[in-house]
Amino acid sequence: MEMRAVFESRDAADRSWRVFPAGSNGEYGLPQELSVVLRRGDGCRVWDVSGREFLDFTMGWGSVLLGHGHSGVTAAVIGQAPLGSNFAHVNEHSLRLAERLVEISPACEQVRFCASGTEATMHCLRLARAFRRRAGILKFEGAYHGSHDVGTTSLFGREFRRFPEPEPLGGSMPVGEQQVMRVAPFNDAETAADLIAAHAEDLAAVICEPLHRCLPPEPGFLQAVREACTRHGVLLIFDEVVTGFRLALGGAQERYGVVPDLVAYGKAIGGGYPLGVYGGRTSIMALVEEQRIADSDYVWTASTVGGNPVSSAAALAVLDAVSEPDFYPDLHAMGEFLREGMRRVLADAGRAACVIGDGPLAQVVFRPGPVRNSREIWQGDPGAGRRMMLGLFERGVFLNPMGTKLYLSAAHDREACEDFLERFADALAGIS
Repeated sequence: MEMRAVFESRDAADRSWRVFPAGSNGEYGLPQELSVVLRRGDGCRVWDVSGREFLDFTMGWGSVLLGHGHSGVTAAVIGQAPLGSNFAHVNEHSLRLAERLVEISPACEQVRFCASGTEATMHCLRLARAFRRRAGILKFEGAYHGSHDVGTTSLFGREFRRFPEPEPLGGSMPVGEQQVMRVAPFNDAETAADLIAAHAEDLAAVICEPLHRCLPPEPGFLQAVREACTRHGVLLIFDEVVTGFRLALGGAQERYGVVPDLVAYGKAIGGGYPLGVYGGRTSIMALVEEQRIADSDYVWTASTVGGNPVSSAAALAVLDAVSEPDFYPDLHAMGEFLREGMRRVLADAGRAACVIGDGPLAQVVFRPGPVRNSREIWQGDPGAGRRMMLGLFERGVFLNPMGTKLYLSAAHDREACEDFLERFADALAGIS
């Protein structure tokens, strides 16, 4: 890399640390000397301002499922942008998109749009509380449901509290919210069912990532949670922000065969453009109708940019692409190829670690497998995970160094995965 380019890259990174806390817009946690500012992306690669190329395994935190600069998404956006970027109202593209989503999603009879997955899960929680006229929420330890209080409760498990006691993250969660939160271990059907039964009078909903971060549900687990919720009159919310349109056209509902009462979507549906969706049965969604504003169970939901015509046009292009017959078989095959390759590299290196994931997702856990829940993951060696991720970043793999999931896209092929595996082996050799 030319010296001028090095100086340009360092200057941009240093500037980012002056105006962004820790130099980022959230969560990356890179040391300052590794910070970069990106300029462009193409397929499964991105380039920083100096021209340095990275193999991308974050893919906009999974929002760019088709790859950077996908021709269909780009054409849809270019076609709409001159005609207006936002009307804050139902438009031709958002109407078509809503109709397709109702056809695709087993849970949705009606939907509304917002701008992000965080908003979508938040609206689902508010709807559940109003519909059941209860405040209690049960979530699974280690799940992330967006950057609100419920979404970040018991996210990192620093204290390993006794179930169902929640562990707030930082100091932002009000005491009142803590008092109505319940936490259960993922993949423990008996404990989850017992907690739902014990707190049924206070619970409005159970919120669940069907694929728990990168950990698949064990056979029968989601079904048991669904049955317990139905038996005790508790709504089941699926957070499909990650799994929606990534695991199957019908998302985790289709892949795992369980249908919730409410569902939240985000990330991949927008093709990299801001879009969130929440939906469910008409009887629940009716609570957001504005003519009910005087009713005690009315729920205010509105979004300035949710369902804007540019994002909606991009989303329609995404749905066209993922509806092709070979899309999901090819995507899943590439994910399995990557995970098997990572297991082989770990075995060759003599590392006590396992690889988890489903579809186009993978994560290394530095402890012998199998692992069933977040607490077992945390009891491994998260420090090794971070060192490995930073080692990969130093070797030209763009990712989130927190040691969590890797995202594949439709633009990743065997050559890209084999390139990653070589860098993965080299990074492993460099950590203790």
